[in-house]
Amino acid sequence: MISEETQLKFGFKFGQAGAHASRTIMLAELELLFEATASNFTVNEYRDAIEQKNVLNKNTSKTRSLTFRHLVDLYSLENGFAIFRVFRRLWDVDEAARPVLACQLALTRDALLRLSQQKILSLELNEVLPRVDMEAVFEKRFPHRFSAATLKSIAQNINASWTHAGFLRGRSKKYRAEPVIRPVNVVFALFAAYLQGATGNRLFISEWLKVLERREEELLELAVFASHAGLITFKHASEIIEVGFPNYLTKEEEAWLHE
Repeated sequence: MISEETQLKFGFKFGQAGAHASRTIMLAELELLFEATASNFTVNEYRDAIEQKNVLNKNTSKTRSLTFRHLVDLYSLENGFAIFRVFRRLWDVDEAARPVLACQLALTRDALLRLSQQKILSLELNEVLPRVDMEAVFEKRFPHRFSAATLKSIAQNINASWTHAGFLRGRSKKYRAEPVIRPVNVVFALFAAYLQGATGNRLFISEWLKVLERREEELLELAVFASHAGLITFKHASEIIEVGFPNYLTKEEEAWLHE
């Protein structure tokens, strides 16, 4: 397992707070931002696009600044972090993968969203998710920390995010749904697991792959497709699996994996 300190250098975030106290995964804003910017933008250039050029069409300077801050909380917008740099690269590969891809990156950085993950994955397809059930997840983890109004707001934001990603459907009443999972999503999940120290067969039993809720055979098939597209190198012979991420990391970042 890679140390938490090293994971922070790759772009993971830990702690107990998260943007979902006041926002969703902001998928619409992310799509607009990436349409208006280049993949090699720095975080300051993203800030300028949002706050000065107003590419997200926000009404006030305060709203623009808050939007930038929340997007940084969720995604970092920092190419110096390997996990965002690869996310941004994969974003341009497959539009259909984007809703789940955004959720995947947000899960690496938002503690509140991560806390809700097990509840979402425990639901059967088409099962109803009452908002109060999601509120109970946070009340149990943080007894008496949040007011009733705050719990309601967090639960609504969390459920909206899982809806944007395709894991839930419905407006006022939420039902468990089956998200669209593409080779790009498998690549990101494998890479996140790799940054935490998993290799070979262990990549496919990581928490990041479990989020995708696909049988191992399907995950392996999607990995093959990703390999054919040049996104990863992939070998599967008998019980042995080898996955490589060509040009994903700098030499310095590669060295961090072996510290």
